[in-house]
Amino acid sequence: MIPLLKRYFKNFSQFSVEVKILAITTFINRLGAMVVPFLSKYMLEELHFSYSQIGWVMVFFGTGSFLGTWISGKLSDKIGFYKVMVFSLLASGLIFIGLQFLTDFYSFCAGVLLLTTVADMYRPAMLVSLDTYAGKKERTKALSLIRSMVNLGFMFGPLIGGIIITLFSYNVLFYVDGLTCMLSILLFAFFVKERVLPYKLNKFKFLKEENSIFEDKPFLIHLVVTLITGILFFQMFTTLSLYYKEVFNFSSIESGLFLALNGIIILLFELAIVSYVESKNINKLLMVSYGLFSMSVSYLFLLIEHSIIALILMMIFMTIGVMLTFPFANSFVKKRSLKKQEGKFMAVFTMSYSIAHILSTKTGMAIIDTYGYKINWTFLSGLGFVGFILSYRLVFIVKKEKEMIKSKIVQSFFAANVK
Repeated sequence: MIPLLKRYFKNFSQFSVEVKILAITTFINRLGAMVVPFLSKYMLEELHFSYSQIGWVMVFFGTGSFLGTWISGKLSDKIGFYKVMVFSLLASGLIFIGLQFLTDFYSFCAGVLLLTTVADMYRPAMLVSLDTYAGKKERTKALSLIRSMVNLGFMFGPLIGGIIITLFSYNVLFYVDGLTCMLSILLFAFFVKERVLPYKLNKFKFLKEENSIFEDKPFLIHLVVTLITGILFFQMFTTLSLYYKEVFNFSSIESGLFLALNGIIILLFELAIVSYVESKNINKLLMVSYGLFSMSVSYLFLLIEHSIIALILMMIFMTIGVMLTFPFANSFVKKRSLKKQEGKFMAVFTMSYSIAHILSTKTGMAIIDTYGYKINWTFLSGLGFVGFILSYRLVFIVKKEKEMIKSKIVQSFFAANVK
């Protein structure tokens, strides 16, 4: 594993100190978010919340994510990304520590809402910071580096969290989460200094603000596909963690190992897959459709009861789906918004994941509470298949749109020559 990691990070040695520190800070921050995979389990075992109450708490979790993303975008423009990042890491660390003292339903909902609002202010501001600290030609690779750090944190975080819970307690886990957030901000503030651009870019005056992005039908279909992708993905951290405990009686360490499997596969293969698809110029929307099909199939494996092999296959197919959907879904939106209103396109696209988090948890908990796990897995598989059909259909819609645009260009060219 060590030689593999050395080879993996050798490609990023040319980056500035600021970008490297951003990557390390992101890794520590993501590693520290080890409470999140065990949050549903904590509410069930320690706080004795009902499935319905757990569902509502996770609704507040998603709502906070939605608000944090929106607030971060606004504040980054007004006071700068640096201050937003420092505030987010420091405040979320303190809130993580304080969350353990909120034990009744309503106060815990409020605490989770505040936590995710503040914590999710970090990521948008951090992505904006790359425009300052990374060169124009390095930004794509810098984003890959940051995503790799997220995956590394995702790989080790749940495993470490499971060990802490088993050897100590949930209370210790909250303290570790909070302290790692504050450690990352100390590292960031010490090595990275605020840098202000000497000028501000003027807005493009030719953009027609009255044209709504919701008039873009292919984009709207893509939003629905993104929403479905998020609903399928986020249940890995809520209903699935409860399923591990209640059906298989897994310990926190064993649950963490299954989530770590997802991170290991992504770390080893995602960049290679993305590079291959881009080098071969394969249709990215087609990759998204294949990814949704894989995610849909993954939930069918859970219909096989009391099978560890089925759980492993489920996680492998789910991870393949994640690797094919998330990178290329973002790429489609980025490319489509280049000549329009990029900020608005990316904001709406990002917020769709927050909405998916809200719908995913509440729907999943309600179905399990009323009908059981099997019906929930069947529902998710069916929903994934609907997403597959929509995304596959979108491939041809966009292709037809390109042909129409090309035809109009040709017609306008000949019309000009006739004149």
